[in-house]
Amino acid sequence: MEIIATLIIGAIAGWLGGTLFKGSSLGLIGNIVIGVIGSFVGGWTLGKLGISLGSGWVGSILTGAIGAIIILFLFNLIFKKKI
Repeated sequence: MEIIATLIIGAIAGWLGGTLFKGSSLGLIGNIVIGVIGSFVGGWTLGKLGISLGSGWVGSILTGAIGAIIILFLFNLIFKKKI
């Protein structure tokens, strides 16, 4: 059951991060992957800064979304599309 919760939180966090960071639509699977990885990145980053967004689903989703935005920013910085 914990795997399903992780995937749901990851999907929501990835979607939210992709929505806030315009132009980074990766589809459902991409959102889940970015959201799950973003949860680790967000948790580590916010932990280093001494910031806690609370516990539970909402805190996890917000932390994952912040991490997803960081990952998407770095991804777009490295693989910037040439016009």
